Amino acid sequence: MPITTIECRSVWKIFGDRANEALAAIRSRGVGKGEVFEEFECVVGVHDVSFEVAEGEIFCIMGLSGSGKSTLIRHVNRLIDPTDGEVLVEGVVVNTLAPEELRELRSRKIGMVFQNMALLPHRSVRDNVALGLELRGVDKVTRIGVAESTLERVGLGGWGERFPDELSGGMKQRVGLARALAADPHILLMDEPFSALDPLIRRELQSEFMTLASQMHKTTLFITHDLDEAIRIGHRIAVMKDGALVQIGTPEDIVTNPRDAYVADFVAGISRLNLVTAHKIMESPQSYAARHGAVDEAAWPRALPDDSLNRLVDLSVGSRHPILVVSEEKVVGVVTSQSLLRGIQGNRSDGAAATAI
Repeated sequence: MPITTIECRSVWKIFGDRANEALAAIRSRGVGKGEVFEEFECVVGVHDVSFEVAEGEIFCIMGLSGSGKSTLIRHVNRLIDPTDGEVLVEGVVVNTLAPEELRELRSRKIGMVFQNMALLPHRSVRDNVALGLELRGVDKVTRIGVAESTLERVGLGGWGERFPDELSGGMKQRVGLARALAADPHILLMDEPFSALDPLIRRELQSEFMTLASQMHKTTLFITHDLDEAIRIGHRIAVMKDGALVQIGTPEDIVTNPRDAYVADFVAGISRLNLVTAHKIMESPQSYAARHGAVDEAAWPRALPDDSLNRLVDLSVGSRHPILVVSEEKVVGVVTSQSLLRGIQGNRSDGAAATAI
């Protein structure tokens, strides 16, 4: 069973002098965001948010500007205190920590990467990376060694003596990531770290980050407004609107089963070919047999439940038969040409019910 590293329990954040009154009104009278501002001059930043992030998971939080995603992530390292609710890191309630305990949490367990790296211009790249270790009191020889090895990890070996104004935007982001990783935190909080970069550099850094996160087994909260980025990076995605979580699911779940029109608008332009898998569009062998009777399956192409639509299209082009979906040498589903086309189009036929594996 996965170990929960981060947990939010009914977290509220209301900005304003009358935040507690506003929260009571929301709970008792169901007043909306606009009414809260008019009556109490308060702004609802986070609205009753609950979720869990497993150890080693990359959990993406996305939404439009002003949806509350950056406000939410700042509760995890308590840059912001909640109006109500609890935030737990590795089972410890963050909003009850004493100042010394909070400093320990921030310096040893949590690293944060921002869109603007805020590198210190008068310090070398190496010294920027080693800053957290220096503040922690680590000796110079050790922190220089750690900084150099971390720069190697992010592809900046040999750049330690340079200064930030000698670096490109992508290189500065690598330094910021190296600074967070150098302290070897259990958790990474990343607030739109790649959004200001050119598309090619952004994609390159996304790939490198995913590799590093997997190799170093870092639990990550990743904020983005870019659905393509969230789908590429995230094990799961949470979609926010007006401070509330609208839907949480895997990238495939979000795209194939949007909960409402807001989420559907987000995913409308996403290509499904490399995202949707066979197990989402297949029908059960029993359902297929009920319609077609006994058939000779010897010549039918075979796929795995996790094979993408792209892979299924390749198999279908080379055969006039349906595709058998096989798991552990057992037939668990059938993909017909009709269900494949519906999967590409974005809606399944009534006869092709998705079967969980």
